[in-house]
Amino acid sequence: MFERHNAPTSYDEFEFVRRQMVERQIRVRGIRDTRLLAAMMAIPRHAFVPRERISDAYADAPLPIGDDQTISQPFMVAAMADAVVLKGDERVLEIGAGSGYQAAVLSLLARDVTAIETIPRLVGRARERLGRLGYRNVRVIEADGSLGWTLSAPYDAIVVSAAAPFVPQPLLDQLAEGGRLAIPVGDAEFQQVLRITNRDGQAVREQLYRCRFVPLVGRHGWSDAVQKVPSE
Repeated sequence: MFERHNAPTSYDEFEFVRRQMVERQIRVRGIRDTRLLAAMMAIPRHAFVPRERISDAYADAPLPIGDDQTISQPFMVAAMADAVVLKGDERVLEIGAGSGYQAAVLSLLARDVTAIETIPRLVGRARERLGRLGYRNVRVIEADGSLGWTLSAPYDAIVVSAAAPFVPQPLLDQLAEGGRLAIPVGDAEFQQVLRITNRDGQAVREQLYRCRFVPLVGRHGWSDAVQKVPSE
């Protein structure tokens, strides 16, 4: 189990707890992609959490970031990135940018990342933070993530960092041939991460992880879900 430390005061202390995070929370749970493990080791997770939560930045748990949103558990960030099987030349869409941490991880694994966030205050913070830390191949856009972002479609990979009642059709429509979509789908309490691959125009589904994410809002998210009957 991860041992909680007081807020580190130097880079070396942050490096130590990051290494613990990668070894004890991620590698031990079956993540083997060396590029992904290196990305998780390189990114300063403590820079993506509120100042008062820095001592918990590398804990094995999600953390609040304000506006009823969270930064996901480190393992789940790694698992979602692992699910879309990135090699380095992909165009990636992330839905639910939040703090920007998942987008930062994806940026080290793909060619470029478009991250969509619906909460204006989080959009501003994520843009500032990613820019300050030097992640130049990420752009954060304020929009309804359940609609995707057609201006840059199609995407080789789509990562949804929020829970949906069903898979939004616009995201399926924006997947390139061979593209992978990772999305938590279920009820308001618990979901299952699905990996959906576009093979010859067919959506091939796999169940990966049981999880719990904040809800996806928007036209194809929870805000309208009570008016819809999922077609799946």
